[in-house]
Amino acid sequence: MNLLPNVADYEAMQNREKKEWREIIDMKTTDVTALGELLIDFTQNGTSEQGNSLFEANPGGAPCNVLAMLSKLGHKTAFIGKVGKDSFGKQLKKVLAEVGIDATYLYMDDEIHTTLALVHTFADGDRDFSFYRNPGADMMLKEEEIPEDLIKSSKIFHFGTLSMTHERVRAATKKALDIAKKSGCIISFDPNLRPPLWDSLETAREQVLYGLDYCDVLKISDNEIQWLTGEEDYTDGVNWILERFPIPLILVSMGKEGSRAYYKGSMVEVAPFLQKNTIETTGAGDTFGGCVLHYILEHGLENLTEENLREMLRFANAAAALITTRKGALRVMPSVEEISGILEGN
Repeated sequence: MNLLPNVADYEAMQNREKKEWREIIDMKTTDVTALGELLIDFTQNGTSEQGNSLFEANPGGAPCNVLAMLSKLGHKTAFIGKVGKDSFGKQLKKVLAEVGIDATYLYMDDEIHTTLALVHTFADGDRDFSFYRNPGADMMLKEEEIPEDLIKSSKIFHFGTLSMTHERVRAATKKALDIAKKSGCIISFDPNLRPPLWDSLETAREQVLYGLDYCDVLKISDNEIQWLTGEEDYTDGVNWILERFPIPLILVSMGKEGSRAYYKGSMVEVAPFLQKNTIETTGAGDTFGGCVLHYILEHGLENLTEENLREMLRFANAAAALITTRKGALRVMPSVEEISGILEGN
């Protein structure tokens, strides 16, 4: 007796499952919830009369940059994290409210200060980071502070690895991931590797691999994929990942070379929109990632065509290009009109 369904029955079953999954997503009330670091980026802003470097205190942190872009595009967003109960922490909470991110679950630590980063910008806009985070408040997030109901009500759950560098916040992140997976969230992951924050790169690699096992959407940079897989060619690196983790959509950000999307055996590459007035690249990858999630919220993650992927990458590349002309990504995300202006001019 043949217990296997015929092709028509199997396709009908798949379509029914997709419809049921879409209905679950549509019932959720928060578009994107992110968990991770929220900090102050001290970015160079000229020199004093004495020749000393001047630094501007900009709100930052990759997950909130992603949410800020999504909020700018009209989505309902929420953040889970921790800052210090200090002047910087209060500033950051105020900024989240300004840009429309729900900060209900932004906790304030009474003892540990807000994490700080010094960002040195090179002539071509690239950066080098120095962190003041041993400890920093973002590391203090606890399992019992994870809001289960918020995650269950979210269409997309987004995270990175800065919330996996130390045991306490790592346990909190893993609890959030379990809730997100069980409640049918689309899970988005950006490793955002920062080597100085890890006790070893082997530990970092272990946690990146853990994240890959959960995610449906992976945004990874060119240097990260080479580091992780040992493959110089990006497509070989993506194949290395896909042999181990069946991730539906993988985005590779390549800086001045543009970006790629890998989806169901196809690859689409789109050139960047390089700007003559680029100041720095802080937040460019996060802006790109936020636009990708925007496209998924609008079009879904199933049945994307190569034209869909090209449209998504062009929009995300244009937004990322705009943010490189501004200081402090979180507060100055581009509008749809500004992004459209770049697209129409190219």
